[in-house]
Amino acid sequence: MRIFITGGSGLIGSNLIERLLKQGHKITLLTRNVKRTTQKLGNEIDYYSSLELLDTLDGYNAVVNLVGEPIVGRRWSNKQKMELCNSRWNITARLTELIKNSSNPPQVFISGSAVGYYGVQSGQVLTEDMLAEDGFLHQLCKKWEELALDAQSERTRVCISRTGIVLSPKGGMLPMMLLPFRMGLGAVFGSGQQYISWIHIEDMVEGLCLLLDNTKAQGVFNFTSPNPESNRVFSDSLASALSRPRIFRIPSFLLKMILGEAATMVLDGQYVFPQHLQEMGFRFAFEKLDSAFQNILINKK
Repeated sequence: MRIFITGGSGLIGSNLIERLLKQGHKITLLTRNVKRTTQKLGNEIDYYSSLELLDTLDGYNAVVNLVGEPIVGRRWSNKQKMELCNSRWNITARLTELIKNSSNPPQVFISGSAVGYYGVQSGQVLTEDMLAEDGFLHQLCKKWEELALDAQSERTRVCISRTGIVLSPKGGMLPMMLLPFRMGLGAVFGSGQQYISWIHIEDMVEGLCLLLDNTKAQGVFNFTSPNPESNRVFSDSLASALSRPRIFRIPSFLLKMILGEAATMVLDGQYVFPQHLQEMGFRFAFEKLDSAFQNILINKK
């Protein structure tokens, strides 16, 4: 297949591209810095620096949209909120426009989203059909998804990947956590009872490949392990995998002082379940957190 990808230099995108190239697919990537991305990903890929260089997406079999400013790690000022939204909304809207302008449009459009769509719903099992609670992350994801779903037609199926925390030995949240945990400084956030909906990078990539290949796949898919864990269990499991103690707890008020509204990312969890992926017959290689940590730590060495 000829596949057009945005966000390909990020954690998910770079791993997906590596897999697709091995399978013999032809990749075109949107990137703001062609020279730097070429040095990272190589010359097997075709590059565009702007969607304005395109009038249609004729000739492409698939589009995978993974672009977006990182959400975690910064306070959400009004300016930052607009950057988070526009980095997702503008490119998604343009991709939909290009698909609609195509006389021979891509057969599938996979567009990213996040489990933040569901809002703050502690303890409730959240499948793809559950109603959401309002809030900034819900509003961001809702419009992001709506812009992508507008490309749906008889000739183009649209799949939305609502992604949880992606665990990987290279990139994402986990490598940043390893140093303090290895030093015995790992901590629980807040009460520790909030759930973390996670997915191993290998399952993330395999799930996206399933959506590309299965012509019956369309609509919303939760990209999370079927076994979310509480923040306390998550922290204790990582400490155990590293053979280190976990004795600290960072109180909620301190996280709110540091992160402001963005503290909801670590204090308010969701128990998200991948019902639609499992109904498609998808089998997770890493269903349990302990096996995911063991695999990642082995590959990290």
